[in-house]
Amino acid sequence: MRAVTDRSALPIGLGTGSSGAGCDADEIRNNAAMSNPVRTFSEREFYLEEFHGRTIGIAWPAEEPPEQEPLASVIDELVQNESQVVLLSPLEPMLALAGGGPPVDLDEENAGPRLWRKLRENGSAGMRIAADRFEADCERAVLMLRFSKLVWIQSTPPVERSEGSGRISVVDLAHLEPLLAPEPPASGAAVAASAGPALRVAPGRRGLLETIRRMIEGGVSAVNVCAARDLALELFTYTGAGIFFTRNRYAEVRRLAIDDYDPAHDLIARGEADGFLVPRGPEARDSILANGVGVFIEGQYLAGVGALLPYEQDGAMEVASLFALTRYIGEGAGGHIVRFAVDVARQQGLRYVFGCTTSDRVKTFFESHGFRSVGPDEVPKRKWVDYDPERRARLHCLRLDL
Repeated sequence: MRAVTDRSALPIGLGTGSSGAGCDADEIRNNAAMSNPVRTFSEREFYLEEFHGRTIGIAWPAEEPPEQEPLASVIDELVQNESQVVLLSPLEPMLALAGGGPPVDLDEENAGPRLWRKLRENGSAGMRIAADRFEADCERAVLMLRFSKLVWIQSTPPVERSEGSGRISVVDLAHLEPLLAPEPPASGAAVAASAGPALRVAPGRRGLLETIRRMIEGGVSAVNVCAARDLALELFTYTGAGIFFTRNRYAEVRRLAIDDYDPAHDLIARGEADGFLVPRGPEARDSILANGVGVFIEGQYLAGVGALLPYEQDGAMEVASLFALTRYIGEGAGGHIVRFAVDVARQQGLRYVFGCTTSDRVKTFFESHGFRSVGPDEVPKRKWVDYDPERRARLHCLRLDL
C-alpha cells in the first residue's frame, strides 16, 4: 500500500469513534463510526496500481474452511492487473484455485525458481505448506520469497482490546513486543504500550503473533491479517477490514510530490463526497494539491493530507482540507500536519496560522493545539471572497498567533 507510514488514520487526532463534519480547514473523519457503506471512489484503482507488477502472498491455514470466494475473484483481478499471487496452504481445493498446475512444495529443490516460472506463465501459483508446521513453514517461505505483501487468512483477530470495543486497525512492533515478552502477564491481563491502547493476545494466537513478529523483523514490511470474507475489502479499500502489522509508526510530514497527487486527490474527493470537506471546483482543488502536505507512514503509506494555503500579504497561513484515512486510527495525522504548518509559518516569518470549520470536534482539536476562537474579521478578508454566506455563518474560525 502506498499511502502512509502508519496505517491508522483517524479524525485529526481525535479519539476512536469520533467523526468529522464538513469543514474548510480540517475535517477528519472516522469511517468506522459511519453507517454508510464504504465508498471506494478510485480506491480499488489506487491499490491495483500499487500492486502492479508485484507479488502478493496469501496464507490460508488448514483451520480456515476452504472458500472459493472471494479468493478466486481476488486472484483473477490481481492477475489481470499483472500482479502475481502465491497461495500458501495445505488445502488442495484452495491450491487448485491458484492455478498454474501442481503446487510447488516448499522443501523441493529450487522451490523459489520453480514458483517463479509458474508465476511468469500463469500469474498465480500455489505453494503447498504442511498443515502441522504451517506457521513455521510459512515464515520460512515468506522470508525466502520476500513478497511485496502477505495477507494471512484468520477468521478471528489475533489481538484484542483489553477494554472497550472497536476494531484494532494497526499493531506495530512497539505494541507487539510487550505482548510477546518471555514472561507474559497473568492470563487475561493486558499490556499497554506507550501512547497506545491496552491490548492482549487472543486465545490460541500467540504462535501466529510470534511468527508475524519474526517475519517483520526479518525484513517483511508488513503483514495483513483478515477473515476470508474480507479479503477484497482488506486489499482494495482505505478502510480495510483486518489488522495491519508493521514495523513502526514513524510518521513523516512532507510536501506532496506529483506522484502523491493521485492518492491525495482521492482522499480529498472522499472527504467532500461524505460531507466532511467543503466541495471545491477543479481550480480550487488544484490549489489544495499545489499547496498540499501529507503524513506518510514508513515512507510508503499516505495516512492523511492537508493544505497550507498562503496569505502572504496578511502574514497568515490557513490549514485547509485536512483529512485522514480511517485505517490509521491513533496516529494523530491531523496533529502532525498542524505542527508542520506552525513550523513552516514560523520559518517564513508569518504572523499567524488559522483554520475554519463547522465541526465542534475539530474546533476542540484546534484549541488543543493552542488555537483560539476568533471572529471572521480576524482572518484574511480574501478568505471570504465568493464564500457561501450561509456556510460562513456556521463556521468556527480559529487562530494561532506566532
